[in-house]
Amino acid sequence: MDSKAYRVSGDSYTTNGFNVSLTQPAPGNPLGNPPYPGWTAANGPNWPDFLTVKYNASELLTYNLAYGGATVSSSLVAPWKPTVLSLSNQVEDLFIPTYAFNGQWTSKDTLFGIFIGINDVGNSFYLGADAVPILNKKIFAVYDALVKELYNTGARNFVFLNVPPTDRSPLIIGQGADTAALIGEDLAAFNAAVASLAASVKKNYAETNVFTVDAWQAFTDVLDNPAKFPATAGYKNTTEYCVAYEK
Repeated sequence: MDSKAYRVSGDSYTTNGFNVSLTQPAPGNPLGNPPYPGWTAANGPNWPDFLTVKYNASELLTYNLAYGGATVSSSLVAPWKPTVLSLSNQVEDLFIPTYAFNGQWTSKDTLFGIFIGINDVGNSFYLGADAVPILNKKIFAVYDALVKELYNTGARNFVFLNVPPTDRSPLIIGQGADTAALIGEDLAAFNAAVASLAASVKKNYAETNVFTVDAWQAFTDVLDNPAKFPATAGYKNTTEYCVAYEK
């Protein structure tokens, strides 16, 4: 597909601090506000920034509704503070009232991207093997319902990103092998559910184009061998917190 607009939702891995009430994306300023690269958690441009300004074959306007700390539903998995906008908020309180029916986009050339789940897993994996599967089922019922809401506004092109291997982060490694194993199990289950959701959307929603991005594998490849990719070839430490990576 030839996408002209990108609507992206998610958490701190995605957000750039975009405010729907301020300057909107436009030719020459494809990310709108704030000034490039925005307020990211990457000490510089993040993946929507790069996708918009560098790794694209045509002009792309990106509406970044992501919010740091977001979960799919704050009522199911509480974020780190109550003011965080969940995926539900991003769809129902930002996209639908602001953009859904403004007549400025078309189903054909707009891509909807969702990169969510890092905080859902991180804020709930400790509940254990009995509770987590029940919770994940509830999370994905909401996730699927939100996709249906987007579809009903005209969304037809979707890309779903799964959750990277946060069990290999210094925060988790420092808590010991048992903790890493526990979150690893939840990551595997959550990512299997993302794949199932994507397949379900493709099967059950007419005229959709559905793409998946295996963020778990991409991050794993970098952690295992940073030299595999030019963008990460300079990394020296992929197992510990590294002050040298700070801006």
